[in-house]
Amino acid sequence: MNISVIGTGYVGLVGGVVLSEFGHNVICVDIDAEKVKKINLGKSPIYEPGLSELLIKNLNAKRFSATTDIEFAIRQAEVIFIAVGTPPQEDGSADLQYVFNVAKSIGRYMNEYKVIVDKSTVPIGTGQSVKNIIKDELKKREIYISFDVVSNPEFLREGKAVFDFMHPDRIVIGFESDFSKEKMKEVYQGLYINKTPFLFCNIETAELVKYASNAFLATKISFINELAILSESVGANIKDVATGMGMDGRISPKFLHAGPGYGGSCFPKDTKALYDIGMKNNLELLVVKSAMDANENQKKYVFEKIKRELGLLKNLKVGVLGLSFKPDTDDLRDAPSLYLVPRLIDEGAVVKVFCPEGMSEARWRFEELNSSITYCENEYEVAIDSDALVILTEWNQFRIMDMKKIRSLMKGNFLFDLRNIYTDNKDVRALFKYFGVGV
Repeated sequence: MNISVIGTGYVGLVGGVVLSEFGHNVICVDIDAEKVKKINLGKSPIYEPGLSELLIKNLNAKRFSATTDIEFAIRQAEVIFIAVGTPPQEDGSADLQYVFNVAKSIGRYMNEYKVIVDKSTVPIGTGQSVKNIIKDELKKREIYISFDVVSNPEFLREGKAVFDFMHPDRIVIGFESDFSKEKMKEVYQGLYINKTPFLFCNIETAELVKYASNAFLATKISFINELAILSESVGANIKDVATGMGMDGRISPKFLHAGPGYGGSCFPKDTKALYDIGMKNNLELLVVKSAMDANENQKKYVFEKIKRELGLLKNLKVGVLGLSFKPDTDDLRDAPSLYLVPRLIDEGAVVKVFCPEGMSEARWRFEELNSSITYCENEYEVAIDSDALVILTEWNQFRIMDMKKIRSLMKGNFLFDLRNIYTDNKDVRALFKYFGVGV
């Protein structure tokens, strides 16, 4: 099939490259000419394991290309994926201007029947709005062209997005016509043949499935984090509590890992947007609100814990390991580091940081604080003369550090393991004044 993907962020670029790997001819569109140029040279603008290799492979096979020419991409495609950003507005609602601008362009340039697929995370009702916008643009052109709108939400984990697109737990298709349903089966033919579970439903249901999934996972994280705080108060071990809970098949052990709070491009944005959708429909989603409130409280709690244990932070050297919101990504959006680092600096601490992939993004996100931050080459440089270390992201290389060397390089011996990596390591706990989360 000839497929166009509008947008080259995590969802658009990963989706476009993997769809070309499935054998389709794919054009990705972006307004950033420099970004498009890099993509066509085989240079991925985002860090995502496995993506660069597939990009180069499919560029060489002539199945994939990128362009700034949205008119060409629309006219060439049988199926058009809308995969632009839907960032949160100040009130928490999703900003749909980019989705609607793409819809207008589709209406202006489409030349024959198309299936238009909402891949972006959008509020319930967006599919119908996209449909109406396209109709209005066609009306302005005084022509009639048949088309269908489909909702096909993504469920990609950053750091595992390529794998998730190729081996999904499920494919959700919100559709209105049988023809568009069959077209979407053709898009995902390899997955459909291989018995990947498909859910076919109406558009509104598909839109809600995405928000419901992310809000539930966020709630699960907030729940275990609140129990971690309780565990510290009553002398329980949250890792054992989570293990006991996870043995129940109805609960499962996934997302039951205590830490400094969730972040990233999805959970914070989607919980706020879902809460806003509820309010606009005269329903306050109290569980979702509690999950959001608990997450903000968790960030405050771990900072206050560090402050309490270290005492006066002024002039203390604090090393922070991990800045991205999770391992295997360079994404710092809503990461706990964005909360913790500025507060350490506000208290007068001398902050040193290292992240395997998040350093470039950190430099521009902390632009106003860069004069107060030392960016290090590795975890051992961070340790030199530090009074305390904070493990903020559970990168694999932080799991296998030479902890005796780390301790020998440090001035102090405080270790705040906010991911509970070394909780069960007696040797590490003997070397440091050790503080986990809920243990």
